[in-house]
Amino acid sequence: MKTHSTVSSQRRKSRKAHFTAPSTLRRKIMSCHLSKDLKTKYDVRAVPVRKGDVVKIVRGQQKGRDGKVIAVYRKKWCVHVEKVQRDKTNGQQVQIPIASSNCVITSFKIDKNRKQILEKKKR
Repeated sequence: MKTHSTVSSQRRKSRKAHFTAPSTLRRKIMSCHLSKDLKTKYDVRAVPVRKGDVVKIVRGQQKGRDGKVIAVYRKKWCVHVEKVQRDKTNGQQVQIPIASSNCVITSFKIDKNRKQILEKKKR
């Protein structure tokens, strides 16, 4: 059953809209849940992840590790976390991409823009 009159419910169209989304929409789609204490403090479930946030990985092979976000790679839908890397055969180290849905934000820096976002999203 169609739930929204202006948005298509066809799988093909929604997938196309998702994977061809502009960077501004990808920022919102790549949100991370907040940890339990932050969730109760700010009364917000999730916020867009940003460089400098401290996240904990809760799914996948790197589960349980935490670190600071060094890059949010919107084009590849992934986040690069500090010290989450592997060695290549030539000895070089490369970052392991982590999906933002597999992370939980444990702490973040609050500036004017973040404060506005938290106030707007407050339930």
